[in-house]
Amino acid sequence: MITNLLVTLPKAKAWRSEHVFLYKGFWLSSEVLKGLVLIHNHFTPQPTDIFLAAFMKCGTTWLKALMFATANRHRYKLSDHPLLRTGPQSAFPFLDTHIFLDYPVTNFDHLPVPRLFATHFAHGLLPTSITSTCKIVYVCRDPKDALVSKWHFLSKLRSKELEPLPFNEAYEMFCNGVSEYGPFWDHVLGYWKASQESPDKILFLKYEDMKREPTIELKKLAAFMGMPFTAEEEEEGVVEDIVKLCSFQNLSRLEVNKGGGGGQKFTAKVVVENQEFFRKGEVGDWKNYLTEEMKDRIDNIAVNKLKGSGLMLGLTK
Repeated sequence: MITNLLVTLPKAKAWRSEHVFLYKGFWLSSEVLKGLVLIHNHFTPQPTDIFLAAFMKCGTTWLKALMFATANRHRYKLSDHPLLRTGPQSAFPFLDTHIFLDYPVTNFDHLPVPRLFATHFAHGLLPTSITSTCKIVYVCRDPKDALVSKWHFLSKLRSKELEPLPFNEAYEMFCNGVSEYGPFWDHVLGYWKASQESPDKILFLKYEDMKREPTIELKKLAAFMGMPFTAEEEEEGVVEDIVKLCSFQNLSRLEVNKGGGGGQKFTAKVVVENQEFFRKGEVGDWKNYLTEEMKDRIDNIAVNKLKGSGLMLGLTK
């Protein structure tokens, strides 16, 4: 079925594999497209499910840790927390590919309520059974940082049979919207508009705000998830403790995230070591890669694409 679909779709050079395919306005790998079809046909959401959505390399690892720690704060002691042993990517399923790793026996009934799932799919690609009933947390970041982080990440995962993808070529492709799950701006805009229409269903977060004021953003996140921190918890420093547990500094230093045996299986062939999810976790690393001209081009694309939406991303004075 997927094979028949792929031959009908426009294709382009990909960052990780050989090709990505244009499906309903977004560029997807063949594996991810297969996952999308299975989600539409076989995934049954529950109204209590909460999704974490993001474009690639925009804060998924951090948010996974924060959401898991917040949802399970009465279940685990911080001194002996699962995140200390397994790494954030194991905290809850990445639905895009998990669906076919377990298929046809995919069954998420063993997950505690609320079930937490992560996805990189654009809002318009998800089944309405998810977008109309489940809560979605969306995190985005400056497209310039997303580009740099994504290039580093997918370069490490890129098939050794393919020539390495030079940064300048990845930059050109990114600007033209061609990258896994891209175009970036359409991805962000889809969730932004949906969050404006249904703020009770979609919480729209910015990576930069979270870096600047993590406790404020975490309280916002917990309230949205339906698990607000009590005054007593705030007095006891629970919010700060979770922020500290899930910080880049803390998680990146753990043995399991430094190449100490932790890894994530995304497809039968793609296994990613935990350490690959921790590079710098910084705001503004793009300055080490982009010329002034390259920066201006991305900023101008952002202004044009987001014009009239009320959203501003990554603009530097």
